[in-house]
Amino acid sequence: MKQNAPLPALILIEGAETLMVLEAADAVRAQAREQGFVERHAFVMDARSDWQPVFNNMNANSLFGDKPLIEITLPTGKPGRIGGQAIESIVKTIGSAPAHDVMIVFKLPVSDRQTQNTAWYKALRAQAHFVACPSIGRRQLPDWIAQRLGQQQQNIDAEGLAWMAEHVEGNLLAAHQEILKLGLLYPEGHIDTAAVQNAVMNVTRFDINDLREATVQGDSARLLRILNGLKAEGQALPLVVWALTDDLIQLDALLQSVENGTPRDQAVRNLRLFGIRQQNVFTLERRLNAQQVSRLLEHAHEIDRLIKGFATHGRLNDAWAELERLGLRISQSRKR
Repeated sequence: MKQNAPLPALILIEGAETLMVLEAADAVRAQAREQGFVERHAFVMDARSDWQPVFNNMNANSLFGDKPLIEITLPTGKPGRIGGQAIESIVKTIGSAPAHDVMIVFKLPVSDRQTQNTAWYKALRAQAHFVACPSIGRRQLPDWIAQRLGQQQQNIDAEGLAWMAEHVEGNLLAAHQEILKLGLLYPEGHIDTAAVQNAVMNVTRFDINDLREATVQGDSARLLRILNGLKAEGQALPLVVWALTDDLIQLDALLQSVENGTPRDQAVRNLRLFGIRQQNVFTLERRLNAQQVSRLLEHAHEIDRLIKGFATHGRLNDAWAELERLGLRISQSRKR
């Protein structure tokens, strides 16, 4: 959107990173304020929400002539049947013309295929100005930190960037706060690594997708950090086992299907291996043979028994410690 151009009446902001969505919404809000949309109403909606207050604010007349900016956040991206009908009605009412009397901003997480096939989402995408907020992955994080530091006229060397990225990974909002803190603590210019380490808290947060990524990529050091983080956060053990082994289970099914005579391409389609799921399985396949996969899955089964309270010969009594051993086996195994 051009800075001085009239804003559209409908805007859809999508993104997986809370910080990026918030910043995009802030930018829209600032531009809207310059165009007279100063009466802000914010709603957080889900499948059980009442949409009538939204319509009331759409139709209300301000005593001071201020135009309303209505922000609707759908944290789950699932408004339910009634909510979907309400969104369709909003889209039909507002349309795609430039905003004159009311502006509506929708904020959603990245939509999945099921959401993209709903009538309300199709209507919204067809009419709204779409803003896709980028995700900042592990590899992009040091450059992102450097760019943000540059905005406040500061810089740190590669060692400091790597250290900081490791300690804020998975928590971009907290990373932003730590960068701002460096701006308050130190003057413009270069900040040495020791100063960064002294100032930055360990705000790392991981989820099971991080664990899957580290496992498939064979990044043993990161895998152990993630496991320790998940343990500290009280993550459920069965879910962690699933994250470690789901791609192995799919690879095992693929290898068995091909061995039983199914053409490989057909086996891939039958197992619905698409996108990142397919990439993970194919990456593991380049490193592991069928016998190795079988042994690793047996190890996972024994950990499952440990979680349920059954002692297993040759395994540690601590399921988390045994999970570390399994994770290292998967990440370090190579075809022989």
